[in-house]
Amino acid sequence: MWFSGSVGEGCERLVKAARKWGFRGLLAVLLMPCFQLSAYADDVPLAVSVQAFVKPEGNHLNVLLRVPMDALGEIDFPKSGVPGFLIFSEADDEIATAVNAYILGNIRFFEDGRPLDEYEVLNARVSLPSDRSFTSYEEALANIRSPRLDDSVNLYWRQGLLDVLIQYPAQSEDSRFSVDSRLAILGVETNTVLRYVLPDGAERPFSFVGNPGLVSLDPSWFQASWRFIVMGFKHILEGKDHILFLLCLVIPFRNLRALVPVITSFTLAHSITLISSIFGVVPSALWFPPLIETLIALSIVYMAFENIIGFKQENRWLVTFGFGLVHGFGFSFLLTESMQFAGSHLLTALLSFNVGVELGQLLFLCIAVPMLMVLFRYMVAERMGVIIMSALVAHSAWHWMAERWTTLMAYEIGAPVINREFWMSITQWGILLMVAIAVLWVMQNFFGRYFAPQSVGANPAESQQA
Repeated sequence: MWFSGSVGEGCERLVKAARKWGFRGLLAVLLMPCFQLSAYADDVPLAVSVQAFVKPEGNHLNVLLRVPMDALGEIDFPKSGVPGFLIFSEADDEIATAVNAYILGNIRFFEDGRPLDEYEVLNARVSLPSDRSFTSYEEALANIRSPRLDDSVNLYWRQGLLDVLIQYPAQSEDSRFSVDSRLAILGVETNTVLRYVLPDGAERPFSFVGNPGLVSLDPSWFQASWRFIVMGFKHILEGKDHILFLLCLVIPFRNLRALVPVITSFTLAHSITLISSIFGVVPSALWFPPLIETLIALSIVYMAFENIIGFKQENRWLVTFGFGLVHGFGFSFLLTESMQFAGSHLLTALLSFNVGVELGQLLFLCIAVPMLMVLFRYMVAERMGVIIMSALVAHSAWHWMAERWTTLMAYEIGAPVINREFWMSITQWGILLMVAIAVLWVMQNFFGRYFAPQSVGANPAESQQA
C-alpha cells in the first residue's frame, strides 16, 4: 500500500517533499497546475497519450492510469549516467510526488453526483515503453502489481511509463459513476483513452482530447438526453455556416405562412440524413466530409443568389429540403464522435441532439425575424435590404466554398470497388432515397393544403405580402 487520504491531505505530502527538494522545487510543483504551460513551456511535450481503466468492484472503484513520464518534466527523478537512466530503487518518493501533483489533483470521480474525495494509491511503478499490458484491465492490473524494475535496466527516464492503481471507496458497484478529467495540463495536446469496465465485464470506451468536463461513464437516459440537447443547441449557434444558411431562408420571409414550409422541410431533411448517418449510411471515404463541407458552403451561395435574383415561393421548400439533406451529414460528423457519451441510450441521445438543434434554430429565428422587420421598416427599403444582406452572405460563403474545394481536391477520388460492401451501400442509399421521397410526398400534400401562397411572384418582396 502506497498512501491514502483525501484531496486536502495532499498538502502534507508536498510539505515533506519540500524538505527534500527545497523551496524552489516545491514552488515549481505548486505553480504548475495554475500556470500550466507558462514558465516551463520548453519541458511540456506537444502530444501526450493517457490510458486508463475504471472498474467498480464491490464497495470500491478501481482506477488504473498510465501516464508518459515525459509529461512529468518538473519532477527531478534520481538518474545515473548519460543521458540519464532512472534509478528505480531510489525513485519511490519522486513517483509519489508525481502521482499527487500531476494525477490526483487533476482527476476527480463522482458516485451518483457525490464527489469521491477519499482515495488510496495501492501501487505505482514505472514500465518500459515497450510494455503492452494496458490492452486489457486484467493485464494492466497484473503489471501494476508486479515488482518494480531492477536498476540494471537502462531506461532513459523520459521514455518510461508511470502506471498507477488508485482505489476509491464507493457505496455500490451498481452506482452511476462519472469523471472530471483535467489532465490537459500534461501536454500541449493531451489525448485520454478511458475504458469503463462494467460489473458484468463489458467495456465502454471513451476517447477525448483535453478537458472534456464532467463525463458520465454510465449515464442515465436523462443525463444522456440533457448532454446531447445542450450539444445540439450549441452546435447550431456556433456553426457559422448553418447560421448563415438559416439567415438566407428568413431574409425574404417574416410571416408564419411563408416560414413554416421552409423551416419544416429543412428540419425534416437534416433529421433524415442525421439519423441515417448514425446507423452507418455514410461513405467511409476520407473525401466525403470535405465534400459535404463544400456542398454546405455551396448551399449558402445558392440561397443567397436566389434571394438576389428572385424566386417562386412555392418552390422554396423543395430546394431547402435538398440542401437540408446535405446539412444533416454535416451535423452527423460531430454527433458520430460524441456518441461515446451516450452510454446505452443511443436513440435517446440521437433524438435529443436533434431537439437541441431545433431549439437553437428556434432561438435564432426568434431573434432574427424581429430584427429584420425593424431593419426593413425603419432603416432600408425591403428589396434593397434583401439584396445587400444576401450579397454579404454570398461573399463570405463563396470564400468558404473555394477553400473547401481546394481541400477536397487534395484527396484522391477513385472509382469504387465493386464488391459486397458496394452493393450493401447501394441498398442503404436506395432506402434513404425512398424515405426522402416519401417525406417529400407527405410534405407536398400538407403544404399544398394548408400553406399554399395566395399569390405567387418572382419578387421576394411581393411574395412577402402573401
